[in-house]
Amino acid sequence: MPVEFLSDEQAAAFASFQGAPTRDELGKYFFLDDVDRQRAASKRRDHNKLGFGVQIGVVRYLRRHLPDPRQVLAEVVDYVAEQLQIADPSCIKLYGQRDGTAHTHAGERSRRPTGGRTSPKPLATWRSGCSPAPTPPGRGPRRCSTPR
Repeated sequence: MPVEFLSDEQAAAFASFQGAPTRDELGKYFFLDDVDRQRAASKRRDHNKLGFGVQIGVVRYLRRHLPDPRQVLAEVVDYVAEQLQIADPSCIKLYGQRDGTAHTHAGERSRRPTGGRTSPKPLATWRSGCSPAPTPPGRGPRRCSTPR
C-alpha cells in the first residue's frame, strides 16, 4: 500500500500497536481456540510456540504481520503465554532469532484449516470461478461464479 500521502508520524503508526489492547480486545483478537493452541503446541520450543500464538493474534488485530514479531506489547505476550501454559513469557525474546522462523510461521498461519478466523479465503479461490480468457469485444461481461 503506498504511504507517500501519510506524514512520517502516520506512517510510523500504521499497523502498529497504539497503546495496550483493552481486555475485550485481548479476548476478541488474541484468544486462541483449540485449533490455534494445537498448531502452536506443534512447535518445538516455548519461544516458538509463544511467538506463533502471538502472531496469530497480531494478524487478527493489526491485519498484518509485524516486521519484528518481538515488538509485541507485554500485555499481549502475557495473555497468550497464559493460554499456552508457558511459564516464562520473556522467552519471546528468542523468537525469530533463527533466520526464517518468523517467515515460515507466517506462511503456516495463513494456511489455517477451513472455518478459521486467521485469514480470509485466498484470492485465487475467489478468482477460480472466473473464466481465464478475456471476453472478446461485443460478447458481454466476463462471468464469475462465487464459491459457496
